[in-house]
Amino acid sequence: MRNVYLDNAATTQIRQSVVEKMNEALCTHYGNPSSSHNMGRLANNGIQSTRKTIAQYLNAKPSEIIFTSGGTEGDNMVLRCAIRDLGVATLITSKIEHHAVLHTAQELEKELGVRVQYVNLNAYGEPDLEHLEELLSSGEEKKLVSLMHVNNEIGNITDVNTIAKCCDVHNALFHSDAVQSVGHFPWDVQQTKVTYLTAAAHKFHGPKGIGFIYVRKGYELKPLIIGGAQENGQRGGTEAHHNIIGLENAMIGAYENLEEERAHITGLKQYFINALRQAIPNVEFNGRSGDFEKSTYTLVNVRFPFNAQKGLMLLFHLNLKGIACSKGSACQSGNTMGSHVLNEILDETERHKPSLRFSFSKYNTPADIDYTVQILAEFANS
Repeated sequence: MRNVYLDNAATTQIRQSVVEKMNEALCTHYGNPSSSHNMGRLANNGIQSTRKTIAQYLNAKPSEIIFTSGGTEGDNMVLRCAIRDLGVATLITSKIEHHAVLHTAQELEKELGVRVQYVNLNAYGEPDLEHLEELLSSGEEKKLVSLMHVNNEIGNITDVNTIAKCCDVHNALFHSDAVQSVGHFPWDVQQTKVTYLTAAAHKFHGPKGIGFIYVRKGYELKPLIIGGAQENGQRGGTEAHHNIIGLENAMIGAYENLEEERAHITGLKQYFINALRQAIPNVEFNGRSGDFEKSTYTLVNVRFPFNAQKGLMLLFHLNLKGIACSKGSACQSGNTMGSHVLNEILDETERHKPSLRFSFSKYNTPADIDYTVQILAEFANS
């Protein structure tokens, strides 16, 4: 039996160069970065080097980069601290955000009394920018918009440039969850003027447990985690030096090889779509995931023409055949309620058909695609 990993939107295989850099950090530069002795300073130098590297790729200042444990903490920190400390009275988001945003918004509505408004979506799951303009124009209170750049389930690319300009006109803060974007798309925060941006290393062949937020100068946050003066006083706790070193190497690898790897992965996605359409003619693609202009090249969300009963066995069958993919996002793979994203954009008939997310990386091959399509075709005809 082959083992085929097509769940890269959940997490990616770590680059070997990242492992080597992390191992060196663990074994050699293991001092506490806050210590004043040489071992501590060596560790701190590595952290500051990573901060500069990230800033360079984002066209930001090193002081605007704050390390976190990943995307979930970053989203929580931005939303909670901006509402708690910066006078935000209205939070505008969508109903297909990652639960790190969506559930946090719901909790903050109960805890802090912030008004949460949801921008309308079209049938593909794209935000209605005219409705966003209406929401921003209504009332004089301070507003925070939180809309992701690349949707983690259906791959839609949101027009963050237009949203950032709209927020700027209305003096609103703009946060973008860019966890599925950073490392796969270039970012320039001077061109796309987000206030806050969230990223996680394990989405671009780095280690789990490390990420960062970009915090535009002048919009600094009081800490969510209190207990030390680390991260310019915005996040307490000893930095995970080895993970930060891994993040730097993963980011360098992602952007130095971006064009080559993007071409390879785009080819795999196209090959998969063509082969699947030939093998199972009535398949559909959720959101914009079948559109190469309007969705990320890294994933496709497929809706199969099977009834609900047959669909119950699909993911189980693929797993038995050694194929790893997702029903919705990995964060809710154990949730029997199904994908909140698909429930929001599909009608009653279509949402009862089985949908799976297949996501690709530099480590996948056409042979992986051939095997996967073969197993899907056999299941469809069984």
